[in-house]
Amino acid sequence: MQEHGNTENPSYRELLRTRYKNRHLLRNSLVLVALGLFAGAAALAVVKPPETPLIYQAQTRLALPTPFPDPLGEVQANQDSPYIAEIRIRRGDTLAALLQRLNIQEQGLQQFLVQNEDARSIYKLYPGRTVQAAMDADGRLLSLRYNHTPGSTDKGKHVSKWLEVNPTDAGGFQATEHTQASDTEIRVAEGVIESSLFGATDKADIPDAITLQMAEILSSKIDFVQDLRRGDHFHIIYQTHSYQGRESGAGRILALEFVNKDKTYEAVWFDPKEGSGGYYDFSGTSLQGAFLRTALKFSRISSTFGMRKHPIHGNWRGHSGVDYAAPSGTPIHATADGTVDFIGKQNGYGNVIILKHHNTYTTLYAHQSRFAKGLKKGDKVSQGQLIGHVGATGWATGPHLHYEFRVNKKPIDPLSVDLPVARTMEKSDRKAFEATLSQYQEHLQMLASRRNIDDATQVAAR
Repeated sequence: MQEHGNTENPSYRELLRTRYKNRHLLRNSLVLVALGLFAGAAALAVVKPPETPLIYQAQTRLALPTPFPDPLGEVQANQDSPYIAEIRIRRGDTLAALLQRLNIQEQGLQQFLVQNEDARSIYKLYPGRTVQAAMDADGRLLSLRYNHTPGSTDKGKHVSKWLEVNPTDAGGFQATEHTQASDTEIRVAEGVIESSLFGATDKADIPDAITLQMAEILSSKIDFVQDLRRGDHFHIIYQTHSYQGRESGAGRILALEFVNKDKTYEAVWFDPKEGSGGYYDFSGTSLQGAFLRTALKFSRISSTFGMRKHPIHGNWRGHSGVDYAAPSGTPIHATADGTVDFIGKQNGYGNVIILKHHNTYTTLYAHQSRFAKGLKKGDKVSQGQLIGHVGATGWATGPHLHYEFRVNKKPIDPLSVDLPVARTMEKSDRKAFEATLSQYQEHLQMLASRRNIDDATQVAAR
């Protein structure tokens, strides 16, 4: 008998019927989803948007100036103003090269500058100095200016000097020298010694001339060669000079506090009614001691006082002074007021100068390359005056200064002896001194308090 079907294996017709039914259900589902989306969109579309916010406008009428400025007039005014060109002199520059860089083509100008005696300051061109030229709109020269001396001292005042050359109505030129007082500014600064004094002052933007003054003022108290320690610090008030907004030189230190090895040294400039000005500590004692510690501003000690093995003879013998190594030609200064007792050659000392001072003191400066021009026996010298230059004459293996400090013709160690100091000021000057001191102490105390706050902040940050 033939079998028409099997319940376990559906026929082909039943498979088609089932597949058609599934497609119908899927299509109906998609239609329902689409209707739902359209309904949602319709619901969103019927939401009423918010009303547009109100915008308020304010208007102000500005009155125009009367009469209204003519823009063509401004252009004409700018054209009438001279065109200023400035260049800085380079090493090796010539006058012709400067005129060419300034684009000056005035006929006969170079010949005038070379031959005219009134223009002789332009004969020597200093690198770094400036030359200015003013020209009109047609390129014609209106004036030429050479700032040959931006800063110098004239009769106790700091001045700037320059040469000005102008065309004349006759077609020639005229040269005139000008001098004008510089502007003086007072600055305050502070610094901390990390590696050297110059390193600290450079970081504080203090001019080198002020740094040298600092070392000179306190030279009888601090040996800046070997006494400085990391962490030493200073507060300073000093002058600077400027002309037309440009710094033209450093003035003098007005007040100074220097902390060296936890000891504070002070200095203030005071100019009494009678006598010359000088530096005093805050108690009124002059800092111009009878003797300075060293005769060289900056050097290093190459040999100390006492027994040593002689570098030339090889045997042990007493060294009666202190040797300061320095380049040949370094200036040597007198450590105290005195009189030249000897100047010339002496055996192993080579070129030597001996100065005789008050009481029983003498100082000796040996191995010099040359003496100060015109210096001779019997001349009086003042403290800090140039007397010679470092050399290697006599028994010397290299350029250095051999310095001796003698009492009753007996050499003693100048680094360890208590040097004589100057006397305090007169009572009649005390009131004026106190008034001068008080105006600077306020600024110094302000710097010190700011430093204390900075130190406390750094400690707290750690």
